[in-house]
Amino acid sequence: MQTSTKTAEKATVMSAAIALTAIASAVPALAHHPMGGATPGYFMDGFLSGIGHPIIGIDHLAFIIAVGVASAFLAARYVMPAFFIGATVLGCLLYSVGNISLPFTEFAIAASVLLLGTLIMSGRDLNPKICAALFSLAGLFHGSAYATEIVGAEATPLAAYLIGFSLVQYAIAAVSIVVLRETWKASTALSTQPRLAGALVAGVGLTFLIENIESALFAGM
Repeated sequence: MQTSTKTAEKATVMSAAIALTAIASAVPALAHHPMGGATPGYFMDGFLSGIGHPIIGIDHLAFIIAVGVASAFLAARYVMPAFFIGATVLGCLLYSVGNISLPFTEFAIAASVLLLGTLIMSGRDLNPKICAALFSLAGLFHGSAYATEIVGAEATPLAAYLIGFSLVQYAIAAVSIVVLRETWKASTALSTQPRLAGALVAGVGLTFLIENIESALFAGM
């Protein structure tokens, strides 16, 4: 009976991962521009653009949810997302103000989604220091990608953009923490909930990583 249950759980995880991977493959990896690619000129433009960017980009969204899932099992669960969010602000400023662009941004973003999803899917206890380091490093690359929409903007819309994507990222991570912990408590399959979420995130990361590799290999053909 126990063997059948474990087999069913594994099948559920694999099926869900395949389904989300298929969905992710249908979404363009660069569909991150809620303002249609136009540089925000006013506070509200910047704020709305900041809110939309992490949501429209499914790779960003998957990582933010994964940050919440991973943080849910750590003592300082509502503090951990701040490492990622702070780093996204820094990465955005480095590019938009300092004109410092990080190399292989899209590859790094996809790899970060895959790595964090795999760590969660493994079911192992997560080390808070390792999570903080991963969140911070990944945040720099995610923030650099966010900056592509705000380069050239004035100080006011830039500040609004930073506020917008910081607030929405924390909200997504916090909701993920609450939802996972509540469903985890209510579920009899205690190990399945977080591992399923990890499988979904890893599927998204793998899809975008493959897409970026294919784009690099067949560029110019």
